[in-house]
Amino acid sequence: MPESVADGRFEVQSDCMNDSGPGGGGYFWCLRDSRVETGEDVCPAQYRLGPYATADEATRALETVEKRNAEWDAEDARWTGEVS
Repeated sequence: MPESVADGRFEVQSDCMNDSGPGGGGYFWCLRDSRVETGEDVCPAQYRLGPYATADEATRALETVEKRNAEWDAEDARWTGEVS
């Protein structure tokens, strides 16, 4: 029987975001203010990326987004047969 992808354990948003919201720790990148925020001093959820483990990771949030988007676009192209 083929192995199911569902048999593995994958991190999902709820796994990595527990206790990481405002007041719960973690670092966020604020898209509105272009700065790292933490603790109770964070912008509304629609303007922030994160949480990240360090301030340095939060500073590179937009680079991380661009890299992941490029990887996903390439995977989509392979999936649809656009690229070999």
